[in-house]
Amino acid sequence: MSDKLFYTVVITSILIAIVIVFFVVSVIRYHKQYILLQKERIQAQIMMQEQERKRIANDLHDSLGPMLSTVKLFMNSISVNNETDRESLGKASGYIDEAIHNLREISYNLLPSSLDRNNLEMVVNEYISRMDDRLPVKINFTVTKDTVIPKKTEIHLFRIIQEIIHNTMKHSEASNLWLSITSRPDGLYLVSEDNGRGFDAEHTRAVSGGLGLKSIENRCQMLDADFKLITAKNGGCKMIIVAPIDV
Repeated sequence: MSDKLFYTVVITSILIAIVIVFFVVSVIRYHKQYILLQKERIQAQIMMQEQERKRIANDLHDSLGPMLSTVKLFMNSISVNNETDRESLGKASGYIDEAIHNLREISYNLLPSSLDRNNLEMVVNEYISRMDDRLPVKINFTVTKDTVIPKKTEIHLFRIIQEIIHNTMKHSEASNLWLSITSRPDGLYLVSEDNGRGFDAEHTRAVSGGLGLKSIENRCQMLDADFKLITAKNGGCKMIIVAPIDV
């Protein structure tokens, strides 16, 4: 091979290598930008959801709550002599009491304002105790001693736990649900496990869109957390979420 041909081959090879490297770097850079844009979009959506939850909760608490209480006071002020009418007023007053109670529950679920004052463990235990009489599932929730949860992480973990409890109640047919939060050197672990009927994750995503799972995954993405789902038909469901400690 002549020197001229040799140098031509070498230069051509170098140029091809440069083009390939440039292409690979461009793809990686585009992928990183895409992931960043996706995360920003999800973050914006979640912030909008939280703002909307707050607005609705405040409207329920500040408008409908006092209105129902005023209606009840007005009804209690009505004097009737007929026993049938008295019983009807009593039943209506009971319905209003139930409506006020449900309104408070909805408002609380939309906006756990106690997170501003208490830590996540107390708020989740309060949430579980408020639902206890309606829960078909026995929930065991623990937080390992000395576990520190960053404040900005708490709302996301609370929403994830809400979603897990909701999905377990609605779909799993489980009798027990175990939830635990543990701090380890490699991250903050939220582990959920139930003894329900399990499900085919891919089929669920295909058929129903897996909205519950998608909500959990979006929250995990906000936390830069790893999400692992272990489930199968008649095999229960286990979720392992690992969030960076310094989120």
